[in-house]
Amino acid sequence: MDKLKCPSFFKSRRKEKVTASSENFHVGENDENQDRGNWSKKSDYLLSMVGYAVGLGNVWRFPYLTYNNGGGAFLIPYAIMLALAGLPLFFLECSLGQFASLGPVSVWRILPLFQGVGITMVLISIFVTIYYNVIIAYSLYYMFASFQSELPWKNCSSWSDKNCSRSPIVTHCNVSTEFGDIIQMNKSWVDSNNFTCISGSEVYHPGQLPSEQYWNKVALQRSSGMDETGVIVWYLALCLLLAWLIVGAALFKGIKSSGKVVYFTALFPYVVLLILLIRGATLEGASKGISYYIGAQSNFTKLREAEVWKDAATQIFYSLSVAWGGLVALSSYNKFNNNCFSDAIVVCLTNCLTSVFAGFAIFSILGHMAHISGKEVSQVVKSGFDLAFIAYPEALAQLPGGPFWSILFFFMLLTLGLDSQFASIAEETITTTIQDLFPKVMKKMRVPITLGCCLVLFLLGLVCVTQAGIYWVHLIDHFCAGWGILIAAILEIVGIIWIYGGNRFIEDIEMMIGAKRWIFWLWWRACWFVITPILLIAIFIWSLVQFHRPNYAEIPYPDWGVALGWCMIIFCIIWIPVMAIIKIIQAKGNIFQRIVSCCRPASNWGPYLERHRGERYKDMVDPNKETDHEIPTISGSGKPE
Repeated sequence: MDKLKCPSFFKSRRKEKVTASSENFHVGENDENQDRGNWSKKSDYLLSMVGYAVGLGNVWRFPYLTYNNGGGAFLIPYAIMLALAGLPLFFLECSLGQFASLGPVSVWRILPLFQGVGITMVLISIFVTIYYNVIIAYSLYYMFASFQSELPWKNCSSWSDKNCSRSPIVTHCNVSTEFGDIIQMNKSWVDSNNFTCISGSEVYHPGQLPSEQYWNKVALQRSSGMDETGVIVWYLALCLLLAWLIVGAALFKGIKSSGKVVYFTALFPYVVLLILLIRGATLEGASKGISYYIGAQSNFTKLREAEVWKDAATQIFYSLSVAWGGLVALSSYNKFNNNCFSDAIVVCLTNCLTSVFAGFAIFSILGHMAHISGKEVSQVVKSGFDLAFIAYPEALAQLPGGPFWSILFFFMLLTLGLDSQFASIAEETITTTIQDLFPKVMKKMRVPITLGCCLVLFLLGLVCVTQAGIYWVHLIDHFCAGWGILIAAILEIVGIIWIYGGNRFIEDIEMMIGAKRWIFWLWWRACWFVITPILLIAIFIWSLVQFHRPNYAEIPYPDWGVALGWCMIIFCIIWIPVMAIIKIIQAKGNIFQRIVSCCRPASNWGPYLERHRGERYKDMVDPNKETDHEIPTISGSGKPE
C-alpha cells in the first residue's frame, strides 16, 4: 500500500508522514503525531489512566488500613497526603510525558545525568509485572474453580487435615486419672485412650478455615519454605499462560487496541463493586461490618500516631502508581494541547473515591461473615492475599448462590489486574521504550515484539507458580515495589524541579494548557519545591528504619533468598549512578564542565513536533535524529555551544 504524504510546511529536517496502516497500524490518519500515534479519544486515555491507577490495592489494602487506623478519621490524613504528595507527583508526570511525547527512559533528555532514573523505573516495573500476572493467574484459577454447584472451599474435604475447622479446636484438656490425680494431656491422647475431658479445662486453638487450607494445600500446593521449590503447579502455569495471552491479544495494536479494551476492564469493576455492595447491605450483620470500617465513632486520637500518617502517605503513593513510569508513558500519547491538569484531578479523585467505595462492599460482607460465625469483625478482617483468597472467599461461600458471587468477585480482580498490566506492558516497560529507542523497528514489528516480550515474561514467571511460588511473589514485592520506587520518585522531583528548574517546567506546562495566573501555581510550587520532596524523603527514611527480614505465613526466608532480594533491587537502582558516570564520560571539558553539561537539557529536548516548539524551542534538534549528541558541549565560558 502506498504511503500518503502530507504537504511539508515545516522547516524541520524531519517531514511528518501519514503512514499506511499496513506498515504502522498503531497510528491513525487523524493522529497529531504520525511517528508515535495518539489516543483515538480522550476517554480512551482517561479510562486507561483510571485502570492503571485503580488496582488490587484499592480493594484489598485500603479498606483494611482505614479500619486499622481509626475508621473514618483515617480519611483526614489520606486526603491531606493526596493533596501534598500524590496529586503533585501525578500532575508532574502527566505533564512531563505529554510535553515531550516520550516514554520513561527517553524523557530524561530533560536531564541526561538522571537518565538512569528512567531505566530504574522500567526495570522495577518489569519485576513487578512478572509477579502481578501471577496474581491474575490466581484470580483466573479461583474463577474457574467457582464454576461448580458448591464452592470447593465451602467445607473441609479430602485435601484438608485435622486442623480444618471454622470453630476453635480443643488441643489440650485436664483429665482425672484412676488415682485421682488431675493432669493436662493432649486431646488426641485423651480420645485415643478413652478418657473424658474435665468440663471447663479445655485449651482451645483457632482452627484453620476451609478456605485457608484450600488456598495453601490446593491452589498453591505451598511447600514448607523457599528452600523447597517443588514442581510447577500445572494448572497455575496454564492460568498464567492464559493471562499473558489475554494481555498480548489486547495489546497487539498498542494504544489503539488497549484503549478500546479498557472500556470494559476499567468500568466492569465498578459494576461488580456496586452489585456486591447492594447484596452485602441486605445481609444480616452488614451494618456491623460497615461500622467497623468507617468507625461508628471515629477514633480521632489515632491521628496523633506517626504510623497512621505514614500509612496514608504510602497508600496514596503506591495507589496512584507514581514513579513507575506508566503515567509518563500513557500521557506521552496525548495531543500536545490536552488539558493534563484537569486529567490529573479527575483520575486522582476517581482513584481515591474508588478505594473508599470498595471498603463498603468488602466490609458489608465481612460483617455478615462475622455475624454467622459468632466472631467480631476484627477476627475475620484480613489484608492482601489473605483478604482476596481466604477471608472473602470464605464469606462468599456462606452466601446463597455462593458460586455466582465468587465468579463475579474473581472476575473483578481479573479486570483490575489486567488494566495495570496493559499499562505496564503496552505503554511502559516494553513498547514505549522500544518505540522511542528503535522507532523504525517498532513500526514494522510491533506485533511480534509485543508477543515476544509477553512470552519471555511468562517464562520468567514460571518460578512463581512452583510450589514455592508464593514465597517468590512476596520476595519481589517486598524488595522491588518499595525502596526502588521511592528512590526514583525522590530523584525525579529533585531533578526536574531543583535542577532543570521548577519555574522553567511551569513554562513548559503553560505551553500546553495556556498561561495561568501566578496564584494558580502557588500551591504547586510549594509542593514541588519543598513539601513533596520532604514527605518522600521522610517515607524513605521511615521504611529503612522499619525494615525487617521478609517472611510469609510466619515462615522466615533463607539467607540466600534475602540476598537475592537485595540483588534484585540493587540491579534496578545501580543504573542511576552507572548512567550518570557514562554521561559524564561522554561529555567534554573538565570534570566540572562535564557535570554542568549533563545537568542541562539535551539538544533534542522539547516538544516532539515542530509546530509546538514556539520561540523557546525553535533551535531544538530533531528528536528522531540518532547521530545528535544528547549532551550539549560546554565552552570555557560555561555556556552551552
